[in-house]
Amino acid sequence: MEKNWKADFIERLNAYAQKGIIPEKYKKNLESFFFSYKASLEREGRWREDFFAFFNTLLDLVKEQIISPYPFQPYHQKIRQPFDYYLFGLELLRPLIDEKQSHVFGLDNLHSILEHLKKGENVILLANHQIEADPQAISILLEKIAPELAEEMIFVAGERVVTDPLAAPFSMGRNLLCIFSKRYIDYPPEEKLKKQLHNKKTMELMSALLSEGGKCIYVAPSGGRDRPNAEGVVEVALFDPQSIEMFYLMAKKAEKKTHFYPLALSTYHLLPPPETIQKELGEARFAEGGAIHLAFGKKIAMEHFPGSEVKDKHERRKMRALYIWNLVKEDYARFPLKLSK
Repeated sequence: MEKNWKADFIERLNAYAQKGIIPEKYKKNLESFFFSYKASLEREGRWREDFFAFFNTLLDLVKEQIISPYPFQPYHQKIRQPFDYYLFGLELLRPLIDEKQSHVFGLDNLHSILEHLKKGENVILLANHQIEADPQAISILLEKIAPELAEEMIFVAGERVVTDPLAAPFSMGRNLLCIFSKRYIDYPPEEKLKKQLHNKKTMELMSALLSEGGKCIYVAPSGGRDRPNAEGVVEVALFDPQSIEMFYLMAKKAEKKTHFYPLALSTYHLLPPPETIQKELGEARFAEGGAIHLAFGKKIAMEHFPGSEVKDKHERRKMRALYIWNLVKEDYARFPLKLSK
């Protein structure tokens, strides 16, 4: 049975590649993801033959994205019918997670967040970011203790997770505010204006959502994923002061009150990103697996922080970004240390 399922996936993948339906680089990326995923679970004695079904479904979804890419709007709402993209993302990622060794810290702060949302107020989580599947990882950790938040959280997402054929099917199952990050907005140069107009539209929609109230929005002010330092230790990437300021100004203009909280997460070893930043789409995915962690910090005093008395507004914004980054970094330090490979 297992050999047939495996042969079916590999044979279909090879056939699509031979016919030119799936480009060679995406064929290789699917292979590397599949074989690393399987090897990771076999090491833990948790591989099951029915997991092949995940990859046959993923192959169908990737093929569909290559032939006819899904047109993500500036504000995308998760698709659950006729195919449940939300559940598929969780079920594919779940086997890689050692849930018994995974933790959610700061439950009292999470409770405060849920109370704000219940009253129709908003919460913006200023967080670090480690893997493409962070939204799915967060949902898996929250589904038993805060199920509605697990499903309804909105993620500020860069263009790569909505344009890469391997990432797009997972993004289709999430609530997303789609933006072009500062890291990629100038690439290619001829598309800069179009990207800026897109971002303006996204911010207008976000403003409307905050005015509706009851929204929890995750944003990574670093604009990218954390990566390991020279010693192989994954570090929280610095936060961009302009990014934090933009979200803060929008929150102040909203008709409903908005609260800011720090969120630290540790997911790196489920699906480590490439060691270096690359502008071209089609990065390789190598699954590893392990425990993951979340930590909700105390509410951030956005106007009162070390350095808030500085008169120069640019310097003051830098001090605030550094303060919030340190809050996340301190909570991140509570997680078990694991060196990257």
